[in-house]
Amino acid sequence: MSGSPLQGVKESLRELGADALALARVRIELLAVELEEASRRQKRMLWLALASALFLAAGLLCAAVLVVVLFWETHRLAAIAAVTAAYLAIGGWALVRLRDVVQNSPPPFGATIAEFERDVDILRGSE
Repeated sequence: MSGSPLQGVKESLRELGADALALARVRIELLAVELEEASRRQKRMLWLALASALFLAAGLLCAAVLVVVLFWETHRLAAIAAVTAAYLAIGGWALVRLRDVVQNSPPPFGATIAEFERDVDILRGSE
């Protein structure tokens, strides 16, 4: 009979360990899913950014040539200056927007971190 309480403690510890491992497995799977989603999103954003940059650059170059050719006989330097100023303004705006996006992006793996924090609160009995 004296071995029975010890056996119960061992069984409880074994179940606690199994539950902890199951919880860790679920959290790791969530992290893996978020990592995969982030990777896909980043690749998609990169391809879209490259395509838009390429075609916008080609369009702006054609527009710049058109403006300069139209004003070649009368105001060629003013046309070149205006096209240059427009390019600089667009580039400056893009840099400001990029800085905004970088500074205001949510932290990666926010859902996973939130789940870990909830787990810690539950284990500490704070909830």
